[in-house]
Amino acid sequence: MLLGRKREQAQIEALIAEAKDGRSASLVIRGEPGIGKSALLGHADQLAEGLQRLHGTGIETEAELPFAALHLLLRPALDRIGALPAPQARALEGAFGLATAPQDRFLIGLAALTLLTELAEDGPLLVLVDDAQWMDRSSAEALLFTARRLHSEGIALLFAARDTFHAPGVPELRLNGLDRQAASDLLREHTPGLGPAVRERILATSGGNPLALIELPRVPDALPDTQEPLPLPRRIQEAYEARIAVLPPDTQTMLLVAALDDAGDLDVVVRAAGTLGVGAAALGPAERAGFLSTAGGRLSFGHPLMRTAAARRAAYDERVTVHHALAGALNDDQDADRRAWHLAAAVTGRDEPIAAALEQAAGRARERAGHAAAAAALERAARLTPTLTERARRLALAAEAAAEAGALEHAQVLADQARRLGDCPLTLARLAGLRGRIAFDRGNVHDAHRILLDGAASIADVDRKEAALILLDAVRNAWYLSDPAAVTEAAARLAELPLTPEDGMDGFVRAARAMADFLAGDLDRALPPFRELIAVALAIPTGMTALRISVCSLAGISGDFDNGLAIAHSVIEEGRADGMVGLLSLGQVVLAIHQMYLGRFRDALATATEGRQLATDIGQTHRIAHFESAMAMVAAVQGREQDCRELAERTIAHHEAHPVATIVGWAEWALGLLDLGQGRFEAALERFEAAALGPLRHQIMPIYFAPDQIEAAVRLGLPDRAAEPLTRFESWATAARHPWADAVLHRCRALLAHDEEEAQQHWEQAARSHAEANRPYERARTDLLHGEWLRRARRRNESRTRLRAALETFDRVDAAPWAERARAELRAAGETVAPSAPDLIALLSPQELQVVRLAATGATNRKIAAQLFLSPRTVSHHLYRAFPKLGVTTRTELARLDLV
Repeated sequence: MLLGRKREQAQIEALIAEAKDGRSASLVIRGEPGIGKSALLGHADQLAEGLQRLHGTGIETEAELPFAALHLLLRPALDRIGALPAPQARALEGAFGLATAPQDRFLIGLAALTLLTELAEDGPLLVLVDDAQWMDRSSAEALLFTARRLHSEGIALLFAARDTFHAPGVPELRLNGLDRQAASDLLREHTPGLGPAVRERILATSGGNPLALIELPRVPDALPDTQEPLPLPRRIQEAYEARIAVLPPDTQTMLLVAALDDAGDLDVVVRAAGTLGVGAAALGPAERAGFLSTAGGRLSFGHPLMRTAAARRAAYDERVTVHHALAGALNDDQDADRRAWHLAAAVTGRDEPIAAALEQAAGRARERAGHAAAAAALERAARLTPTLTERARRLALAAEAAAEAGALEHAQVLADQARRLGDCPLTLARLAGLRGRIAFDRGNVHDAHRILLDGAASIADVDRKEAALILLDAVRNAWYLSDPAAVTEAAARLAELPLTPEDGMDGFVRAARAMADFLAGDLDRALPPFRELIAVALAIPTGMTALRISVCSLAGISGDFDNGLAIAHSVIEEGRADGMVGLLSLGQVVLAIHQMYLGRFRDALATATEGRQLATDIGQTHRIAHFESAMAMVAAVQGREQDCRELAERTIAHHEAHPVATIVGWAEWALGLLDLGQGRFEAALERFEAAALGPLRHQIMPIYFAPDQIEAAVRLGLPDRAAEPLTRFESWATAARHPWADAVLHRCRALLAHDEEEAQQHWEQAARSHAEANRPYERARTDLLHGEWLRRARRRNESRTRLRAALETFDRVDAAPWAERARAELRAAGETVAPSAPDLIALLSPQELQVVRLAATGATNRKIAAQLFLSPRTVSHHLYRAFPKLGVTTRTELARLDLV
C-alpha cells in the first residue's frame, strides 16, 4: 500500500480508466530521487492487471547509445513492425540497427506511435517508462512525439522522471515529500523499533522522501551531525555506499562491473568480472541484499541510486580497469559502439585509434537518426584526438550533430571550441553555416547574415559548391530580414562563383538574383525568372524537395497560385509517402498560404492546423508562427475576431524576438482585413499604411493588401490616400500578367473612377478578367463592390444579380462578415433574403474535415491514418464525431456530399 498518495493514485487510476474506455493519455510523474515515482508506476502496473503492458527504463550508462531505451521498450512488439506503413517500418528498423538507410528522426516517433497503436488493437495498453531522464535523447524524442499525438487509441503512457527530463506539451504530476503522518507511518512500518530521538531526527532529515525514510535507519552514521543537511540524493547514496562496504570484496567488484555496464547484459558482466578473477557466485550476496536482480537473464539494480553509489565509491583506477574488462568482453562486430565507449572511458590520454572508433560509432548513430548520440561520440572523440586540426574537425561535426538533435545551445559551445582550435578553411566554413543557422534561430538574423558571408568567402577558392550553399542561406536570411542590400550582396557573390552545370546550382542562382531584383523593386526583371523556375519545378515530380519548396514560395510572390498549389501538393504527397516529417511542415506552410490566396479558407485552416500541431510536436517554433499567421488570415475572413487577434498578436510577439518579416506580414494583413470586414475603415487604413512603411515594405504582402487599403480609403472618402497603394499594386500586376490581378486592378480603378462611364468600363473589364481566373473570393469581393455601386446608381436589378453571386460565394467559403454585408445590400436593393441553408461542413473541426474528405475517396482508416500521421483509432473517432454533424450514417454516403 502506498502511504500519503491518495490524490496521485486517483489521478493514475483515472488515466488507466480512460485507456480502458478507448481514450489515450500521457503523464510525466516528476520528482527528486526516492520520492516515490517508481512506486506509483508499480501501482499503475498493479491496477492494469489484464491489460497489455510494456515496461521501459532509462539507464544512465546507455544515454549515449541511440534508441537504446526505445528498443528496450518496444522489443516485445518488434514482430509487428511489418504491419506498419513501409516508411515507418524502415524508420524503426533503421533506428534499431536492422536497416542501414538514414531516416527522418521525427518519423521514428511516428513509427513508435503506430506500433503502439497496433498493439492497442488487441486491447488497452499501458506503457511505463521509469528513469526517463536517463533515456538516450533519440528515444526520449520519439516517445515524447508519441505522447503528444495520443488521442483515441486506448493507450496510457506514463513517464517517471527527475527535473532534468524536459517534456513540453505532456501533462505532469509533481511529487513532493510525504506529510508528517504518512512519513511517520512509513518509518514505523519499515523500522518499528526506533527510539523517539532517532525517529525525530530521521523525519526531519528525510523531508518526507520515502526512500530516505527507508534507507537512513539502516545506516545511522549516515545521518548528518550538523543542523545543515546535505542534499538528499547524496545522503541516500552515502547510505547505499555504507551498505556496499560491508559486502564481500568480490561482490563489491561484481557490483562495480554491473554498474559500469551499459546494457544489463548478464553474460557480458559475468565474462568481464571473470577476467578480474571474480566468479558468478559473487552475484548472490548482492541479490540477497536487494542491490541486483538477474530475472530473465538481465541485470537490473533495485534502485538507480544503487548503481550510482556502486560506481561513485570506486577509485578512478578501479573504474578504468573495469571498463577495460567490459571492452574485452564485448564482440568487436556486434557491439562495436559499446566497446568504443568503454575503451574511451578507460583511456587516460590522447588516443587516435579510440577516437576514430568513436567517430565510426557516431557515423552509425547518424545513419540511425541518432544525432544526439552522434554528437556525444564525436565530442568525446575530439577530446581524445592528438592533433589540433583533427580535433577541431571532430568538434565541428559534433556541433552539427548537436544542432540536428535540436540542442542549439550545446552546438554553439562546441562550434566556438572548434573555431578556437582549427584553421582548416573547410572546417571553418562548415562552422560558419552552423553558426549562421544558430544565430538565425536565436533571432540574431543580422549577425547570421554576416557570419554566412564571411564563411562563404573563406572557402570560395577551395569548395565552390559549399560556398554556394552557404551563400544561399545568406540570401534566404536576408530575404527574411526584408533587406534589399543584403540580398543583393549575397546574390552577387553567389553569381561570381565559378559554378558549372554539374554543380546543379543554376536554378538557385537565378532565384537568388530574382529575389534581389524583387526586393529592389525591379519587378520586370524579377518575375520572368520566377516563371521559368516554376515551369522547371512543375516538371519535377519527385526529388529536389528543397528547390521545389523554394519555387513554391516564388510562385506565391509572383501570383501564380494555381501552379504554386500544384507544386505544394506534390511536395506534401511526397513528404507523406516517404515519411519526411521534418520537411513536411515546411511544405504545409506554403500549401496553406496558397490555399488562402485562392480563397480555399477551410482547406488553408485544415492544413495550417495540422501543420501547427506537427511543428509543435517536433519543436519548430518558426513554423508555428508561420501557421498561426495564416490561421489569423482565415479567422479575419471568417470574422472570428478573438481568434484573429490572438493568433496575430502571438505572431507579432514572435517577430519581436525573431525579426522575420515574412512571418509577420500575414498577421498584420489579417488585422487590417479584420477591421475592413467589420466596417472599421479608419483603423484598417491606418494599419495598412503603417505596415506598408514598416519592415514589410519590400515584401509581397503590401502589394497583395493594397486593394484592401484602397477600399478602406475610398469608403472613408479619402481617395488621395489610395494613390500610393494603387501605384504599388499596378506596377506589380502589370509585370505579373495574371487575369486575377488584372481583375482586381480594374476593381480598384472603378472605385477611384471620376465618372460613371469610366467606372462602368472598369467594372466590365474586371468581370471579364475574373472569368478567366480561379479566385472566387476575390471575384465575390468585386461583385459586392460592383453591386453596391449599381444600387447607388439606382440600377437595382443589375445590382441584385451581382450581390446574389457575391453572397453565394461568401456563404460557401464561410466569409461571414462579407456575406452579411452582401445580405444587407440585397435588402437595401429591395430583395427579401432568405436565411442561408445550414453549412454542415462548417460544423466540422479542421481535422475532421481532412478525415472525412479522405474517407469519401474510399480510403480505409489505416490509409487515412498513415497519410495524416494519426492512429486508425483516432481516425475512427473523428468519423464517429463527424457523421452526426453531416447527417450520414455510413462512409458510402460521404461520396454524395459536397465537401469542398
